[in-house]
Amino acid sequence: MSRTLLNVMKRFYVPALLVLLIFGALRLEFHSPLTTTVDAHEGFHTNSSLSIIPSGQKSVKAPAAALTTASYTANKKTVYLTFDDGPTKLTDQVLSILSRNKIKGTFFVLGEQAERYPEVIRRISESGHVIGNHTYDHEYKKLYHNFSEFWGQIKQTEEILRNITGTRPELIRAPGGTFGHFDHNYFKLLEQGGYTVFDWDVDTRDSSRKGVPASELIRNVKQAKLKDQIVVLMHDGAGHDQTVKALPEIIAYYKAHGYEFGTLSPKVKPVQFSVHVSAVYGGRVQPTQKWIAAHVVPNAALFKHAAPLIVEAGGVATEMKSGEYELSSGRYLVPLRAVLERLGATVKWNNAEHAAVVSWGTRTLTVRADSNIVELRKKADSSFTTYQIPVSTRNDAIWIPLRSLLEMLGHPVVQAAAGPDNYKVIAS
Repeated sequence: MSRTLLNVMKRFYVPALLVLLIFGALRLEFHSPLTTTVDAHEGFHTNSSLSIIPSGQKSVKAPAAALTTASYTANKKTVYLTFDDGPTKLTDQVLSILSRNKIKGTFFVLGEQAERYPEVIRRISESGHVIGNHTYDHEYKKLYHNFSEFWGQIKQTEEILRNITGTRPELIRAPGGTFGHFDHNYFKLLEQGGYTVFDWDVDTRDSSRKGVPASELIRNVKQAKLKDQIVVLMHDGAGHDQTVKALPEIIAYYKAHGYEFGTLSPKVKPVQFSVHVSAVYGGRVQPTQKWIAAHVVPNAALFKHAAPLIVEAGGVATEMKSGEYELSSGRYLVPLRAVLERLGATVKWNNAEHAAVVSWGTRTLTVRADSNIVELRKKADSSFTTYQIPVSTRNDAIWIPLRSLLEMLGHPVVQAAAGPDNYKVIAS
């Protein structure tokens, strides 16, 4: 009896036990990738035998791990080093330090300094750094007295930089920051005009007093809270030698904490202080709707990325970038001074008659800003011809139909074409 029972156990129970053991092993294998994914997500090292799949090859195991990796990449830590008040002689030292570390920065420059150091502006741009607008002269009383003064300095600096680099900066930093200076209208109108305003997260306080030592600047950076995106304020203006001295250690600090270095752009979430206007600027006059319509509304078109317009006349060619011209109802509208000065004409403003006076070759045009009347005079003729041409004023510039303008100046259009990369208007 006992022998018979033993044979039954061998016949039925042993195979059943083997099945249970095999099933348990399979469950462990199916669960192990999930365990690895959790460990990797939490930042721990494992002794998993799973191999890393090279790019381009397929893996049939643990799709969840790929999702974890993608999520981790999306949340990478980035620091943006920014420098205000330049360019100066110190800027080249900053550029050298950034170059040695193979990182890029964002430079918020002053118009008056760009005029003094255009070659430094070119080096900033050609080295792949980003240039932002920091107004023309940094004078608080003028900039924050009313918005139209602030806007005027932004546009003045923008044209200086465009003439040097060929591009317009879309980024703005307010001197002293927006807190205490900007009201809601400043933010609203600058955004409406196509600009992005950036304040900062970390202030090195290198402008809190004269000659702040490098050790203090480094300490201020290290005491600031770390987070996924950080915008650091520094200055490369005159007298900031200690900032240059501190910069290598500031870079090393963020590298040690796993940060990548980026440049600001309209795609980066802007850091902006809360709105609080100092009592000093409490009585400022707000711009009228007419002023906004003439200056702010059309400005956003300057930053729309459309094909450029090539204009050729009198053997000279120039390129009008997106926003520097308008295609409306089948005709090109252009800012009179901008296009004609690039083609070699002379444009002067007659304040008494509120008119632009154009001289090109043997012809002189008088274009009145407050009417649609244009007068043409020829040197060999004492008489003049009057034309009625639709003109408008935007951002203190007279806009006029291109074909009419060229024909009045003796350069009739012989060809107009639209290609995949640009538009072309060729005149005699």
